[in-house]
Amino acid sequence: MNLGAILVAENEGVRTITLNRPERRNAMTPTMQAELIAAMEEAAASGCRVLVFKGAGDAFCSGLDLAALQAMTGQSPAQHRADAERVAQLLRTLYELPLPTIAAVHGAAIAGGTGLATICDFTLATPAARFGYTEARIGFVPALVSAFLALQIGDKRARDLLLTGRLFDSAEAHRLGLVNEVVQPDALDQRLQVLAELLKANSPQSLAATKRLMAAQNKTWLDTAIEQAMEANARSRETQDFCEGLAAFLEKRKPRWQEPR
Repeated sequence: MNLGAILVAENEGVRTITLNRPERRNAMTPTMQAELIAAMEEAAASGCRVLVFKGAGDAFCSGLDLAALQAMTGQSPAQHRADAERVAQLLRTLYELPLPTIAAVHGAAIAGGTGLATICDFTLATPAARFGYTEARIGFVPALVSAFLALQIGDKRARDLLLTGRLFDSAEAHRLGLVNEVVQPDALDQRLQVLAELLKANSPQSLAATKRLMAAQNKTWLDTAIEQAMEANARSRETQDFCEGLAAFLEKRKPRWQEPR
């Protein structure tokens, strides 16, 4: 099935969603985000047993598309809020999906791409994979991914990745607990199949109940964290630093930041 920005295929109970904008390194657009949400909801209702995420071409997902970034500078506060709500829905739908999810990362997974890859239950990555919460480099706030990142690796390590905005490889991602396994490129599909078969051998009702239980245990904290994150996400788009960071990125120069207040 081709939904435009993504491809959806199923084989023996394993459904695969492929981000399909290889010419843009699978950068996310609002359309792609909406398609991903719809595809996940449909997968949960379909009876498939495992959901896999891949990226077409050289990258898994390079973050938000440049055109979408540019459009932010002309949006109203209500539009900023709606955008933040859509991203929150995407990440939370993935986190709370009642079937096991696997990301197979063979290249760059940056910013929102890192979130998509690492919020999956299992993340397999090749040595060439690269990750990074790079939002601070352009004056943006990695607000929504921060809630899930803190749950996964703790406050201290999350601050390191979010405040530095640095890129890190699959070996470090594995040490941090964001990647389950580092797999050689020629073995990635085979390892993915073995893991999917292992999951399929378990009770689907038990897996769904386990995922719902784990999501419920974090629900109260996540409700508050995501609401705060949506507000921070929307506010950050209206700052001078975001406008300057985006301009500097487009003009390929160093940003001239405002003095902190």
